[in-house]
Formats: sequence, structure tokens, C-alpha cells
Amino acid sequence: MITTLVESVRAVPAAEWERLAGPAGLYLSHRWLAGEEEDPTADASYALVRDDDGTLLAAAPLHLVHDEPNDAYRPAGLLPAEHRPRVIAGARRGYRNTPLTAPGLDSVRRDACLVLLRDAARALADRNGTTHWWPYLTAEATARLAPFYPGEPVHLEDDALIPLPGRDFEAYVASLPSRRRVGVRRERREFAAAGLDVRHLTLADCAEDAGILLAGHQQDHGHDRDGIDAMTGLLKRQAASMGGAARVVAAYEARRMAGFCLYYHYAATTWIRAVAVDRTHPAPHLYFNLMYYLPVQDAYAHGTTALHAGMTAIEAKRRRGAVVSGLYALADTT
Repeated sequence: MITTLVESVRAVPAAEWERLAGPAGLYLSHRWLAGEEEDPTADASYALVRDDDGTLLAAAPLHLVHDEPNDAYRPAGLLPAEHRPRVIAGARRGYRNTPLTAPGLDSVRRDACLVLLRDAARALADRNGTTHWWPYLTAEATARLAPFYPGEPVHLEDDALIPLPGRDFEAYVASLPSRRRVGVRRERREFAAAGLDVRHLTLADCAEDAGILLAGHQQDHGHDRDGIDAMTGLLKRQAASMGGAARVVAAYEARRMAGFCLYYHYAATTWIRAVAVDRTHPAPHLYFNLMYYLPVQDAYAHGTTALHAGMTAIEAKRRRGAVVSGLYALADTT
């Protein structure tokens, strides 16, 4: 096996990368990572493990962080005090992470690949006078990587995934307990009665309106650095890099955006990326319809079989059918 380091994911053909990334999710996809390279707060590189024939067996993005604007990716407060890594291995955004390995590898070759990815991350960190960590690893990824790291995994958060059985929204509702079926139908009915204009857009169509609402949402949750300019700029960059894949369902009252949900269909899953509503003009069950029901409808239309609802408000997500699993961090101490 041969390990190399490249400076851009564009150095790897998209189809070759996606063969590994497809099962891992949106935030390790070729297109997403290419867009994230525009973020000036970190330098990206990519560890690649190939066999003698040149077949890509394993890969991991590596990010040397200069300034982390997202508190949820700062080691302080997440890891024990002795750990202050500045290299992130794997995905830097999205709160879901795993090393990439080729489908069909036997356990011996897979483990050898994971050791080589660890060594590549360790070498990059060492050259920069720091260490590395893997944040927000899935439970499966944690179990595979943990034998090659000192210390115990650190539980960071819980993650919610809503299965979408059958072929339409009614099949999803039928999968819920009877009390929840009644609640979902009532929330949809009362939202519809409010008469808001529901629009399906690309992010490029509405990045400025969405940026205003997202800034308000972030500041309501204590993220004072996430003002309108910052959030609008972030969404515009995402719209430019992701194009028509960046889908928005939004509710309008005349010309005013009352709320929006940004999401992506990738592989077999629909990924919720951001949701925000105008709290000064509440509408009945606006948030629940934007966060769950309207994206679920579009997921069925697109043919995906799960909705990734992410972290926080876990009990609300359980009530809407979510399966919950842990997310963990592993840190290197060498």
C-alpha cells in the first residue's frame, strides 16, 4: 500500500472518490469537500492510500485549522484539557464523520488502511507542531478506529436519522405510533390553514433572505459572530459550490420569508443542513413542517430512504420516528 498527500480533492477523479464516499454521507462527498476548500480558516489536504495497481483503498481529508469560527469544532470544551489538536481528520463540517475505505475490503486490509490514514494525519500534525483528532465519528467508525488511538473515545452528541419506509408520505406517517400519527396530521393541517406560500427553490434563489433568518437563529443560540453578512456570505459560497443540489423549501408571507430549510439529496439520504424561522411572526407549526414534513415529502419524490435530522432536540426527533446513535471524538496524544 502506498500513501500520498494531495492538496485538493480535485486531484482525485470524482467517480473514484465517490466510490468510497457514497456510503459515508454528504459531508465527505467530492463536491462538498471541493466547496469547503474555499474556507480560509483552514488548509485542506487529503491522505490517499492506494494499492500497487493504483486502486484507491482509503482516504481522509485533513484540515490544518488556523481559526475555528464554530464552537462545536473547537477542542476546548469537547476534549480533555491535555488535548489541543489543530488538525482535524475527516469531515470538518456537518457533525458526522468517518474514515473512507473501499467497499469489500477484508478486515485485515481495512485495518492496515486505517493505520496508514492515522499515520498520515499524525505526520501532518507533527510537521505543524500539533496533534490531530477525529470529531463527530459515527459509532461504527469509532469502533474501527479506537484500537489505533490512545485513550477512550469521548461522547460528543447524539445523531438522529429518520427512516422513510414505503413510497410516499402516508407510509412515513403510518410507521409512527398512533398518537404521533394524530399529532403529525394536526401539525400539517394547522400549518396549511395559515395560508403561507410554500416555495421550492435553489439556495442561489434566496441566499440573502435565508441569510437574514439564519443569522437571527444563530444569534438566538448565542453565536454572536454569526451576523447577517457572515451567514449570507456562507450561504452564497455554498450556493456557488453546490449549485442546484442545494435545495430550499421556504414559507413566505407575501414577499417576506417566514422560514426556510436547506437540504441535500445525496446517495440514499436527504440531509438537513440548516433551518431557521422568523420568530417575530410565528405561524402554526412552521418549524416542524420546514424541518421534517416538507423535506420528507421531497425525499419521497426524489427516492431517498432516510432523512438525516442531525443533532439537538433529540426527543422531538424521536417522536417523529428518528433512530438515535452516538457521535464520538478520538484524539491523538503523540
